Amino acid sequence: MEIDRSQNPMFLNDYLTYLDVIRGKAKRTVTEYYQDTVLFLRWLHCINCGLPVSEAGEMEIDDVTDDELRAVTVSVLYDYIRYLRDVRGNTPRSVSRRMSAVRSLFRYLTKTKGMLSADPCQNLELPTVKKNLPRFLTLEESQRVLESAESEKTHDMLRDYCIVTLFLNCGFRLAELVGMNVGDVDFFNRQIRVLGKGSKERIVYLNDACLAALQEYLQSRENPPQEPNALFLSRNHRRISRRRVQQIVENMLTASGLAGRGLSTHKLRHTAATLMYQHGHVDTLTLKDILGHQSIATTEIYTHLSSEQRQDAIDSNPLAGEHRKK
Repeated sequence: MEIDRSQNPMFLNDYLTYLDVIRGKAKRTVTEYYQDTVLFLRWLHCINCGLPVSEAGEMEIDDVTDDELRAVTVSVLYDYIRYLRDVRGNTPRSVSRRMSAVRSLFRYLTKTKGMLSADPCQNLELPTVKKNLPRFLTLEESQRVLESAESEKTHDMLRDYCIVTLFLNCGFRLAELVGMNVGDVDFFNRQIRVLGKGSKERIVYLNDACLAALQEYLQSRENPPQEPNALFLSRNHRRISRRRVQQIVENMLTASGLAGRGLSTHKLRHTAATLMYQHGHVDTLTLKDILGHQSIATTEIYTHLSSEQRQDAIDSNPLAGEHRKK
């Protein structure tokens, strides 16, 4: 989606430039922040103009004034959160994501641009987001998914097998995999360059399964493709889309008898991390670097234990063999 800046107030366009040029945010991230920020500004302008919030979705924001922003308080922000929850039906997780963009805007207007003297988000509290253990495939289920593509050797199937192999072995994000280029793969040093969140690069090492899948897939590609730099291509020889990769994963899960469980490309990332932790005994700091997490706290969700490990832990208690004497 291309952002039309012609209908934006000046401060919003300045903010978008700041995210792009200074913060180095990815284009997709800037677009998401823009959409969440515009929704807030439309709602705010509706309230200030005395219009029903049902019209917020179509509200023009080019005449939003500095005074409207200066008048925003924590109470106003709580009213907006109520609107997101009750009118738009947003979950606590979605509310938190949308408010992250609002917080970022006010932080910019206060600390960077100096347009506001006080940040209304400073003491803002957000609804508690329920933390669920990540869903993942077991080792046996992961093997079933890969086996579902082993019988065919067509170009498309070699590509699909390679994609799922990388997901399950390296835990890449969907956007990371789609954005990979042929030149990112270094077969000699057994590694691949990955452009992660916030345009941060990292090097991920490739195991034998990944290298073999990549070599077989690349040898099957038709040359020259429309986009020779793109690692994974669609049938029209252009860089594969996110939605197409999601469909590939969905089809392979269905072929493996694993459909209908809410699994996705991101669940394959969870699976890779879980398998490395549980079966490879990889420590959380190493896992953090592989996955490209900023905080170790994010990585610690993968330290959940399997039922077998929990059983072994209980059985290892030195009192496990004690019985009441009859």
